[in-house]
Order: sequence, then structure tokens, then C-alpha cells
Amino acid sequence: MEGNKGRVCVTGGTGYIGSWIIKRLLENGYSVNATIRSNPEHEKDLSFLTSLPGASQNLQIFSADLENPESFGAAIEGCIGVFLVATPIDFKGREPEEVVNKRTIDGTLGILKACLNSKTLKRIVYTSSASAVVFNGKDIEVMDESFWSDVDYIRSLNSSGDSYFISKTLTEKSALEFAEQHGLDLVTIIPSFVFGPFICPKLPASIYTSLAMVFGDKDQYSYLINFPMIHVDDVAKAHIFLFEHSNPKGRYNCSSDAITIEGMSEFLSSKYPDFTIPTVESVKEIKGYKFPSLSPKKLLDAGFKFKYGINEMFDDAIQCCKEKGYL
Repeated sequence: MEGNKGRVCVTGGTGYIGSWIIKRLLENGYSVNATIRSNPEHEKDLSFLTSLPGASQNLQIFSADLENPESFGAAIEGCIGVFLVATPIDFKGREPEEVVNKRTIDGTLGILKACLNSKTLKRIVYTSSASAVVFNGKDIEVMDESFWSDVDYIRSLNSSGDSYFISKTLTEKSALEFAEQHGLDLVTIIPSFVFGPFICPKLPASIYTSLAMVFGDKDQYSYLINFPMIHVDDVAKAHIFLFEHSNPKGRYNCSSDAITIEGMSEFLSSKYPDFTIPTVESVKEIKGYKFPSLSPKKLLDAGFKFKYGINEMFDDAIQCCKEKGYL
């Protein structure tokens, strides 16, 4: 049976956020066209999507690739909404910045051009990232949606995630500008580190970083100096909330909590004594980028409510990692 709320498209359906959005959309009575990137050499096991409640009736899978934006046309046809989640992720700097930028921007704008041809489309929700806000060299502890990352500043950091941070910044700007010029109803949602359970088979990078102390990966500790976080279910629900909202505008930060590296050490040691967690004294010496927190005031003022806190984020993530054999 066709979902009674209508049909929507989710790009990047096999990813951490995309798969969770699909789960919530199906539960909320939508039919979903999910796009995945095809790989002829490796047939993907999509049972984690096709076995979701309601999927047999209301989920259709389409192959599409950002390098060929026209490939998204079939998935968008007949939809009332598009959730633009797909993005290339390369934290190891395997490709030049220019290549990543071109693929991401051209791909996203190509999808938006396909949206222009739709007679049924009402709204597009684009998934941005805190990396499009926080890298600007300003010594401010909490940033709202008026802040943008500075591309030259990102390059000066010379970190392994540069190309991802830059591509997310430039792509969000390009998407907002394109929508403004062509009269598309588009809003962007800006999550901080997404945390909690996951239904995709692969361990999401944001969870691995969030649980660096549990996994004992000291190379990741430099990201934890000040760590803004959001539960994946709150992220998915915020996407749907903004899609259904009567008149949302522009950018929306989505971040409910933040914890310092010392606070995380203390919290984890007391809550999970079975794990060997570094002491508060030992992590005080860690140097790294101090992420500002993202102010969620605009999203909350629009009527959204966060359901989860730090306790649930860690409990759900650790439990899920245990169940899937990562811990």
C-alpha cells in the first residue's frame, strides 16, 4: 500500500543518517525512494533497509551516483520531498580537494536541477554538517547559523578532513544560492557529531570518533577537546520536522549536547567500569581543535524538541557496537 503521507526520496540511503531517516519515514507513513551508489564489483547487502518495518510495501531502491546527477531523476519523479543526504566522505585525503568539491557541488546542483522539473515536489531538506559552521578562526564558544566556515582557514589547519570540511561548506552555500535563484523550497540541517545506534552494517566514522576512549584510539582524542553531539534519532526526526513544518527558512543547527574531553573521561569511567578509559589527568595534556558548540535555538524556537541526552547517546551506541561485534 502506498504510504498515506506521500512519496519522498532519500539520497545516500545506505549511510548512517540516510538509513535512519528512511526507518523513521517508513514509521511515519511515507513511501520512500532510496538511492544507493551501485558498485558492480561488490553487490551490496541491503537487507538492513529492506527488512525495516513497512519496507516491503513502501520502500523502493534506486541506483544513482553524484558523478551522474541525471541518474537521480527516476528516484525523484513523483515525490513530494527530497532528503539530500548523500555526500562523498574522504577523511584520509585520498583525492585532491578540487575533485571532491567538483563531484559534491556538481552532483548536488544536478539533483536540484532534476527537482526543478518535478511537478509534485514541495520541499528539499539538505543535510549539511557542523564543519560548514565551526572552522572560521573565531574564538566563540557557541555559534548560530549566521557563522560559516572559512575555506582558507580550513586549509591552514592542514588536517586529514580538509577536503570534506571544504566540500560541505561550499556545497551548502551553493545549494542555498541555487534554491534562492530558482524558487526552490530548500532548508538545510546542520548536525554536530551524530551518535547513538546504527542500522547500517559498517561502523559510522562519527561513532568511532565519539567512542575513541572506549576503542582506545589515541589518534582520535584530539577531536574530543570540546565535543558537540546529537543522537541520530533526533537528527532523523529533525529532518522530518523541517520537511513537515509550515514555513521553515534557511539553515538549522541540530546539536543537543556538548562534553569536554575531561568530562568524557569522567563520565565514561564512572558509567562503564568494564572499559579501560584514560584518566582525567592524562587527557588534560591532549592538544587539538576545540570545536565550538552549535546553538539549536532556531530549531527549538520552531517547535522541535530533543528527546535524547548524553546518557542515551552513549548507552545506545555502545549497546549497538556490542550487538554488531565492534566491541
